[in-house]
Amino acid sequence: MSEVDSLKIRLEALQTEALAAFAAAGNLNDLQQLRVQYLGKRGALTEVLKGVGKLPPADRPVIGQHVNRTKAALATALEQSEAELAVKARAVRIEAERIDVTLSGRTAACGALHPVQQGLDEMTAIFSQMGFAVAEGPEIEDEFHNFDALNIPPEHPARAMHDTFFIKDSGDEPMLLRTHTSPVQIRAMKRFLSEAGEPPLAVVAPGRVYRCDYDVTHSPMFHQVEVFKVDHDVSMAHLKGVLRHFFSAYFEKNVPIRLRPHYFPFTEPSAEVDIGCVFCAGKGCRICKGSGWLEVLGSGMIHPNVLKSVGIDTGKFSGFAFGLGVERLVMLKQGIPDLRLFFENDVRFLRRMGVTK
Repeated sequence: MSEVDSLKIRLEALQTEALAAFAAAGNLNDLQQLRVQYLGKRGALTEVLKGVGKLPPADRPVIGQHVNRTKAALATALEQSEAELAVKARAVRIEAERIDVTLSGRTAACGALHPVQQGLDEMTAIFSQMGFAVAEGPEIEDEFHNFDALNIPPEHPARAMHDTFFIKDSGDEPMLLRTHTSPVQIRAMKRFLSEAGEPPLAVVAPGRVYRCDYDVTHSPMFHQVEVFKVDHDVSMAHLKGVLRHFFSAYFEKNVPIRLRPHYFPFTEPSAEVDIGCVFCAGKGCRICKGSGWLEVLGSGMIHPNVLKSVGIDTGKFSGFAFGLGVERLVMLKQGIPDLRLFFENDVRFLRRMGVTK
């Protein structure tokens, strides 16, 4: 057999093999690999062409024609297979992306304000409706506004490192995360006096506060609402009236209150405030430990030293002040057993509170 006939047979075998491989390709990636295998620079057809150079010059045109026909046949078959696979791939993609328009729609879950923020807004709104102006202050405070101006002496335990988050400061005066919202009382009175000259003034100051404490009923970060009023002849009777109205409005029922003598450095006289147990209506239960009462806040008449620190004449004016623990009241109203649930982002708790679905 001549070399020409041998090359013709190899070309025919190559064409038959390639056409069968093209037809059997499962996807476009496989087909691309077959293109390289048969028609690439180092492919099977190139290997056959290497033998053409060994032929006599007269035989080369004959084999050249066979090579061109084989190459054209492979290119045509390759394009046809590529088109068929593209159609199949498109059909598969369409099926995978098919949307059943008869199914019910998927709606995004609606969120809500955090229960603590809801309680804070609700309490602030009640006092606003009673005529108290809303005031805010910085969460990073100096010792004067957080302690000194509130008649808290340097040796008071509240200044100790285990109670207060102190912040290193390059200045002479140490800074701290405020331990209560009472500093707003000082700032609000100073600002009001500079603008209006003298009382009356009534302010509610909601906000975050910080203390070194963490258990079932305490958190390093929590929320308070400071409420105070300064005017002529303000008395404990005014304090009790405001408290009675607030608790009845917040718990949406008549809530009895009582004041017990106590000591706070920034009020004199001072009183702890108890409310009738909202769970047993004063009959005695596990929550109130059988007493029928729940301790909720501290209050009293603003200490004369506090009024003097901002320049208010204590011979003409007096005032009352009290501070609410927001988490404490929200827990009582919503029946929440552990304060830490507010900050753990447990989806089950958030769903119960209506924060998410």
